[in-house]
Amino acid sequence: MKHHLAIACSLLALTACDNRPEQTAKTLPLQVSAADTIYYGGDILTMTGDEPEYAQAIATQGDKIIFVGDKTKALEFKFGKTKLIDLQGKTLMPGFVDGHSHVYGVGLQAMVANVLPSPDGDANSVEQIVNMLTAAQNNPDYTTFIEKTGAILGFGYDDAELDRYPTKMDLDRVSTEKPVIIIHTSGHLSVANSKALTLAGIDENTENPKGGLIRRMANSQEPNGVLEENAHFGLLFKLMQSFDPDLQDLMLQEGQKLYTKYGYTTAQEGRATQEAYDSMVRASKADKFVIDVVAYADMATSSSFMDSTYNSKHYTNHFRIGGVKLNFDGSPQGKTAWLSHPYLKAPEGQEQGYAGYPTFNDEQAYQYVETAFANGWQVMTHANGDAAIEQFLDAVENANNKLGKKDRRPVLIHGQTIRQDQVNRLKELGIFPSLFPMHTFYWGDWHVNSVLGHPRADFISPTHAVRKQGLMFSTHHDAPVALPNALRVLDATVNRTTRTDKVLGPEQRVSVYTALQAMTTWPAYQHFEETSKGQLKQGMQADLIILDNNPLKIKPEELHNLQVLATISRGKTVYRKN
Repeated sequence: MKHHLAIACSLLALTACDNRPEQTAKTLPLQVSAADTIYYGGDILTMTGDEPEYAQAIATQGDKIIFVGDKTKALEFKFGKTKLIDLQGKTLMPGFVDGHSHVYGVGLQAMVANVLPSPDGDANSVEQIVNMLTAAQNNPDYTTFIEKTGAILGFGYDDAELDRYPTKMDLDRVSTEKPVIIIHTSGHLSVANSKALTLAGIDENTENPKGGLIRRMANSQEPNGVLEENAHFGLLFKLMQSFDPDLQDLMLQEGQKLYTKYGYTTAQEGRATQEAYDSMVRASKADKFVIDVVAYADMATSSSFMDSTYNSKHYTNHFRIGGVKLNFDGSPQGKTAWLSHPYLKAPEGQEQGYAGYPTFNDEQAYQYVETAFANGWQVMTHANGDAAIEQFLDAVENANNKLGKKDRRPVLIHGQTIRQDQVNRLKELGIFPSLFPMHTFYWGDWHVNSVLGHPRADFISPTHAVRKQGLMFSTHHDAPVALPNALRVLDATVNRTTRTDKVLGPEQRVSVYTALQAMTTWPAYQHFEETSKGQLKQGMQADLIILDNNPLKIKPEELHNLQVLATISRGKTVYRKN
């Protein structure tokens, strides 16, 4: 018990535990600053080399690291109120840098009914979803959202884990007076009840929007409630436009809390709408951010704020705009990704031979990328299916040919079904891949049995193939598609085990250290922030996390059990466990 209290003292209360006499300003060496905090007594993993490197101590002052190295030398920075933190054998390393997600959307997820399947929720059948949504109307965690919007919302249904696909008839059982909507775990589909469809103006006479699909009842044009891609986004964005500023700001803060809990010191808003941008600006002006948030404007709908002063390489109160985002297709688990060969099993309402569909035609795709390059905007492009990936590669090649090749770092987001020949083109075109290996756990079995089959499923998120080309890459969780759980990302990248404990594509596994680089050093490079983040070096930003164990010294199958004990952003502790 005393041992545990000592750890709590050192990690949580941040008390000084050193009995050396305080140094005075006169005894400090010339040009040596007094540290605010000195950490020592554990594994301090610097992430500065191609192989693991450790330091005995690290000293921070303000928002910067001022020393990394020998403990004796670090203690020369002790002065006055310097806090000495004994790590008690725990591990300190750089804070995680988010390769891709939606921090604003995570806030929405936190405020509505959780209809994720296990292990992140309990919605493993349509009946359970209906019961959860019904109960949500009296749950204080969700009533704020319901009262402010008049809608009942759930996030995370996953048909890969359900007994059947939900329809509007199921949601009509929850309410016929209020709109009821559940969002697919991929974020690319939804199911709406009759009231929501009516309010959205969707009926049997409504045509499919470009880049989207309204699923219909069998042998009928009547919508069955399932909306894909732009049909779904049209409904969702219309709902979100009705959110008042207070609700928007609450969402953003709830999202930020989850990122600090999982050790992220930089989060991303990877498809910022005007409403999300306005909320993030308010948070920046009110100094409500405790971690850095980099946003990418939805280029197709919300590029007007690219003229903002926040469009900068530098943060203003933890916020900046990093570039623009494009969506070239949907999700493989939702069977809306655009493939070059058919899905193993076509989704409901589609004939065998169905291979998904694009968001844009080639002319539109080329024009968007060329415009981004011409304006000097970093462009991140969601492309899951290999046909969509090919379209993005060709669009980048076209823009390079017209405007010249520069260090623009266009980012391929997800690249879930990328082929080996496309991996080979990434380096040539200067494209940075941000991959989504969590698919191997959450949807690996689904990919094998329904989406792709072998051997295509074995090559999803091919981190080893990408690294073999000498490329850096980042990994991500795409929250709210999955919870922003960094340790789940680490586990999936290293182990590639499915829900049924099968290893999917074992040759695509990478080492724990490589997986950590893809969550620290390399996503910092992705964001043009490699000189300030992702490593523990003198002069770099004091973004740190403390873990209960060293990821490099435990069994790979235990990685998902790691716990973040503390998150330190720019020198300030913004999260402590318990």
